[in-house]
Amino acid sequence: MNPLLDFSGLPRFDAITPDHVAPAITQLLAENRALVERISGPAVAATWADFVVPLTDSGERLARAWGIVGHLHSVNDIPPWREAYNASLPEVTRYYSELGQNLAMFAKFQALAGSPEYASLNQAQQRIIANDIRDFRLSGAALPESDKPRFKAIQEELAELETKFSENLLDATNAFSEHVSTEAEIKGIPEDECRVARAAAEKDGLPGWKFTLRAPSYHPLMQYADSRELRARMYRAYATRASELGRPEWDNSALINQILKLRTEEAKLLGYANYAEVSLVPKMAQSPGQVAAFLREIASKARPFAERDIAELKAFADAELDLPQLESWDLAWASEKLKQKSYAFSSDEVKQYFPEPKVIAGLFNVIAKLFGVRLEQDSAPAWHPDVRFFRILRENQFVGQFYLDLYAREEKRGGAWMDEAITRRRLGSRLQAPVAYLNCNFSGPVGDKPACFTHDEVITLFHECGHGLHHLLTQVDELSVSGIHGVEWDAVELPSQFMENFCWEWQVLKDMTGHVDTGETLPRALYDKMLLAKNFQSGMDALRQVELGLFDLLVHSELAANGSVLDLLARVRQEVAVITPPEWQRLPQSFSHIFAGGYAAGYYSYKWAEVLSADAFEAFEESARVSGSVLDAATGEKFWREILAVGGSRPALDSFRAFRGREPKVDALLRHNGMSRA
Repeated sequence: MNPLLDFSGLPRFDAITPDHVAPAITQLLAENRALVERISGPAVAATWADFVVPLTDSGERLARAWGIVGHLHSVNDIPPWREAYNASLPEVTRYYSELGQNLAMFAKFQALAGSPEYASLNQAQQRIIANDIRDFRLSGAALPESDKPRFKAIQEELAELETKFSENLLDATNAFSEHVSTEAEIKGIPEDECRVARAAAEKDGLPGWKFTLRAPSYHPLMQYADSRELRARMYRAYATRASELGRPEWDNSALINQILKLRTEEAKLLGYANYAEVSLVPKMAQSPGQVAAFLREIASKARPFAERDIAELKAFADAELDLPQLESWDLAWASEKLKQKSYAFSSDEVKQYFPEPKVIAGLFNVIAKLFGVRLEQDSAPAWHPDVRFFRILRENQFVGQFYLDLYAREEKRGGAWMDEAITRRRLGSRLQAPVAYLNCNFSGPVGDKPACFTHDEVITLFHECGHGLHHLLTQVDELSVSGIHGVEWDAVELPSQFMENFCWEWQVLKDMTGHVDTGETLPRALYDKMLLAKNFQSGMDALRQVELGLFDLLVHSELAANGSVLDLLARVRQEVAVITPPEWQRLPQSFSHIFAGGYAAGYYSYKWAEVLSADAFEAFEESARVSGSVLDAATGEKFWREILAVGGSRPALDSFRAFRGREPKVDALLRHNGMSRA
């Protein structure tokens, strides 16, 4: 049996090969098309049992198989997997385009919504029907028949262009490396990072040290390397990835223009003025104007703090670092020097207190105390020997499982993300348990020492686990709104950003730290310095997020068909930024969130959800004043019940109101970021 067609349990990563992809996907597409033809006909009634359930069943099989293929394309992007993924992508996209435009299916959902049965359906089922009717409209089902072929062609071309964008970025990132041969050039770089760079050089049969553009190598170098020339070379390579300033075959410039052109055409066909309007239909935000106003409000509140931040940094660089002209490749290095001087500690010093075993145990302890669950080591076939597998139990009942893939690899795409392998749903008398993938890109262990994580990496891990908990701790039995399914995109970051807050609590850190050499807990004095430095350059950081969100929004709403993406970015920076990079910097060409991910006209979601998450965490701060602990079980139970458990079965704003008893406020976010004048 083709292992991609085995849905009896966990993915069979020990058996699946690229050769299985085409036969499995071809078979599933044929089966799904046959089913759609049957249930869309007059012989099948527009009822939940006869119409929605079979469609859900067939859709889940395809989604699970294609999800495995997509996952392996992300974590093991070797040529055979890339070829297998790209070979089936057009046909999969075509199927979903056909389904989304199927007028008979659209009519069936509308008939079900207007039938006597609708009133007897539960809240989750009613929301699924409403979501499907909305999505059919957004997929072109209501278009004139003459427009449907063009709409379908747009979807297919976009899928290919977005995949190519991501592949170009990965290839351009992997192609560059900097070989350093003298001690002078690595001065300032922490010993841990040099050890990793030395191992990378040895792997290539070279002396010295090898640095790459992958995050665990690039960011520490930019933060610590005293060699300005080395930083400048690395920055230029990183800032021009996948652009016309590099190898032509990896240039994403033309892809960006074509992606934007096609998205605009799609929006016009659907009757919207621009793609941003289309993107916001299923989100909490109501209009591009509302989002722009939200971002500009954050910018106005952050600007005084950002201006103070950059003035302080420039004065310090001039007076103490002999840098009267601060360049983009100096920012991380000078900021680290200023941070060390201001707070008398370095990020690398803190890193030694976060060895992987202590961090994982501490994370699991937080989850257990908050949500009354137990996490245990489990076993399952995986795609790489470094991948670990765990199970979750609640009141000794099995809840779900997840894979944890922590380390960076050349064949793994950058960043950190959570994805679903299996989604919770009720199948007759049986409950299908959810399974998640949690992926990061941290440096792994070298020699006999465990991996150590920076505090920022610990925050990233907590963030992705927040997404995982949203998927795994759901109590919804209907697949289409179970876990993260059906959750508005600008609310889906609420649980992830919420979890980040615990990384700043002494009660948490004292139990999840132990020096990699001595086992000593993070000293309280060092923690106090970290806390003082928590909002170091928070104004600059806020404006950076606004810059990205506003650029994304405007490039999908105001950019003329032949307008310059770089000119628009320059205008956004002129409006909101306090730091302007060199004119040759090419941010858009590597902005995969919006050109290859799901964040097109949705990058603002990080700031939008940050308001929700900070306000939600404030409930735990309020509880701590009574119970003495932010790990308050009663408040955690309420957060689980009203936010995590309900998934997408009701509007996110309703879930937030149920948890907090009121509308969200921006006050907690400003306070947490040190930008409150109170």
